[in-house]
Amino acid sequence: MNRLTLLVTLILLISVANGFGCTTAIISGRATPDGHPLLYKHRDSDHFQNAIRYFTDGTFNYLGLVNADDTEGKEVWAGVNSAGFAIMNAASYNLKARDDSTELADQEGVLMKLALQKCRTLKDFETLLDTLPKPLGVESNFGVIDAYGGAAYYETDNWGYHKLDVNDPAVAPFGYLIHTNYSFHGRAEDGYGYIRYQTAEQLFQQAVSMHQLNARFILQKVSRSLQHSLTGVNLATDPPDEQQNPQFVCFRDFIPRYSSVSVVLVRGVKAGENPDRTLMWTILGFPLTSVSFPLWPAAGNQVPTMLSASESHFAPLCNAALQLKERCFPIKRGSGKNYLNRTALLNRQGNGILQQVLLLEDRIFQETRREEAILFQKKNRQDEIQRFYQRLSGTIRQFYREKLNLKW
Repeated sequence: MNRLTLLVTLILLISVANGFGCTTAIISGRATPDGHPLLYKHRDSDHFQNAIRYFTDGTFNYLGLVNADDTEGKEVWAGVNSAGFAIMNAASYNLKARDDSTELADQEGVLMKLALQKCRTLKDFETLLDTLPKPLGVESNFGVIDAYGGAAYYETDNWGYHKLDVNDPAVAPFGYLIHTNYSFHGRAEDGYGYIRYQTAEQLFQQAVSMHQLNARFILQKVSRSLQHSLTGVNLATDPPDEQQNPQFVCFRDFIPRYSSVSVVLVRGVKAGENPDRTLMWTILGFPLTSVSFPLWPAAGNQVPTMLSASESHFAPLCNAALQLKERCFPIKRGSGKNYLNRTALLNRQGNGILQQVLLLEDRIFQETRREEAILFQKKNRQDEIQRFYQRLSGTIRQFYREKLNLKW
């Protein structure tokens, strides 16, 4: 191997190890307090501008997380369709055979879009994987739930897949499975995200023991976790005194990272329940500076403006979160992105960005629960949901302007 080849290889390895992975989980209804399954993806990517789109180009309509500059909607990175079928993925780096020289690659977003267009059940997804031309051009852990109680991971490479049924106690004894950037059926010495996996595992175990493994816990305590399972550090404890005085800390291998760009969490329905009750929570933009927003596929094709990509290829909420992210990572040269200004997020006065965001989010969860209790008793639910979206959007916009001094 010559010097240039070695250098390129090292750069690629570093970018994968430090960059664009994901932390994901599937939770069976037997592990949640209300019996509803959950599908979770904390996305890391070099596409910082994310958006939500509603698609009508398949057998089923669907909501999807997309890159904001993907104007043609060719790829979806997590989503749910009108049949209650939901899918997400985490890239795997230990599954593909070392001698697999397939040139076709990076088709995960294309495959997930196709699944949302066509699939109603886990069996439909398996048929899709079985019948698509090979090689598939993927190396990924796909997570799927449906409206019939199905919940499974599919560790998939170019030629096939291994299914892990989250409803099977022998596979998922605590009722959930977590995947980061390696596959359980892959090479044990390869892959990435082992520290993030262990952190998530500790948090999930805590939630299960208290019977609190629900959407709110995952969005607030997992995607915003400042714990580090290897070092034992918890950046949320003993916050600094003054917001004006920066306190920089090394910020690597936490669940939220510099490369974190969005979160999707789908609360599925119980078997036999109307798929219209499926709810998709999203956090657009850097999760430590953005806020959760609830979306129902049953609301129709009018996605809230703050979550939709503009002609300038950004969604307003995502863009606001990225502006606040600048306060968290003000050092631009060298390795600045590895060092977080902790005081921007947390301080003893309680007015850090994350502290304020979580207070607003508590209110959003309460209002969503109240709204949902009456929304699906009404025939004109689409209109009611749209009015709720508008009220919620106004609240969020006012919060970012007044509480976080952000021009919007």
